[in-house]
Amino acid sequence: MGSATTPLPGVWGAIYATDRNALPSQSPEWGAAVTASGRYSDQTLCYEFSGGRRAILPLFCSGSIFGQYASAASPPNAWGFGGPIADVALDAAHLNAILRDLANRFFMRIQLRPNPLAATLWAEAVPTGWISRPRLAHVLDLSTGYEAIWKSCFRADTRTRIRRAQRAGVEVETGQDERLVDEFHLLLQKSFERWAHIQREPSALARWRGLRRDPRSKFIGMATAMGSNFRVSVARLGGVPIAAIVVLMGRQAHYTRGAMDENLAGPTYANYLLHSMAIKDACDRGCTHYHLGETGNSASLAQFKSRFGAVAVPYAEYFRERLPVSAIDGAARRLVKRLIGFRDG
Repeated sequence: MGSATTPLPGVWGAIYATDRNALPSQSPEWGAAVTASGRYSDQTLCYEFSGGRRAILPLFCSGSIFGQYASAASPPNAWGFGGPIADVALDAAHLNAILRDLANRFFMRIQLRPNPLAATLWAEAVPTGWISRPRLAHVLDLSTGYEAIWKSCFRADTRTRIRRAQRAGVEVETGQDERLVDEFHLLLQKSFERWAHIQREPSALARWRGLRRDPRSKFIGMATAMGSNFRVSVARLGGVPIAAIVVLMGRQAHYTRGAMDENLAGPTYANYLLHSMAIKDACDRGCTHYHLGETGNSASLAQFKSRFGAVAVPYAEYFRERLPVSAIDGAARRLVKRLIGFRDG
């Protein structure tokens, strides 16, 4: 492997366009949205291998120590999936070389959350010294097309709920303008309250955490950078927004956020209609998969995703640390959860 360098203008986009397994959150446009948030510096690397094969590792840094970046992530928390993309598919040896290079760089902490569909390759390639954290995502294969997915993948009760939403008069508008982002974000703030109740978390703390992770400006930055590949779908009943989702489009589609007013949306099954329309949109665009994102330990969330035919995909997130940051952070979080009676799932 040759030395890693900062990619020349246009190289990242060219490699992203050729990698059939690339996710929208590995695109240069997404990288622009990450840096526009003002919290991270773009330190993306370009690797060249013998034979001319090239790989791009979207990498974002924060904090500093002794004039160097303290933390590096691909991608940062709450920014989707990362890891390298390549103009020719990487094998375990190439990925191993990239990870060894990262381990030799002066970062106090490195965090990598790869495409769940690459879990087997990563498990084979990761060298010693890296910490793995088990994760679970759900992914729907779109290769058969929407009509076949509707008939064979969607459960019968899912199809029934979609029809009920339509009969109830639920209407869906999709786009990327600020008006839709604002409607989505207001619903997201209502969701913070609902999640706080479920998790037995103080509402003020849940709201603070939610707005710190997902401020309105973050989604405006996504829409600006991603253009028509950033899709906000808002479901309305009688003109009133009741539910919304955000889906990123590319070679693969990624549902990245959802929000609703449970009192209004629940009886209408608006979320089922939103996802069915997003899946159809992804099929029409030629996407190979529809990623429904992180599922964690939530049985109800797993059940909801499986109703569309999405399959559970175990994978791992990887860390490398010079100090036991994750262990200390995890212990602190567990203590706080016990003190406030927080309930996961």
